[in-house]
Amino acid sequence: MTIDSEGGRCVSADIAAGITPAAALFHSLADETRLRIVQRLARGEARVVDLTGELGLAQSTVSKHLACLRDCGLIDYRAEGRQSFYALTHPELMDLLAATEQLLAATGHAVALCPIYGSDAGEEGRALATGRGPVP
Repeated sequence: MTIDSEGGRCVSADIAAGITPAAALFHSLADETRLRIVQRLARGEARVVDLTGELGLAQSTVSKHLACLRDCGLIDYRAEGRQSFYALTHPELMDLLAATEQLLAATGHAVALCPIYGSDAGEEGRALATGRGPVP
């Protein structure tokens, strides 16, 4: 899933209108950068500058992903002077991620090998999975 360039949201309003809450949650976590941010925030709150340094990403990239996670209600921030400190709003999210790790271990990480959704899936597999049809 990509971040909507106009609104900085995880999904456009058109997509959001037809997506179930559970699917939206998993879409918000489907990006490796957002997962890395969530894992970092599980250790405690952080500023954008902290995240850019620790994750090695541009400020604009981190800010867009934080906006996505915030729109989904998974994180929030508190202002202190001119700084914003981001934190998880629902620590039980880490239980979900721990369960995911257990499932991946139990399946031998088979999902990573899936020809449609796996890490080695080609553009055609992803296009079919998202309903865009075959890639020309």
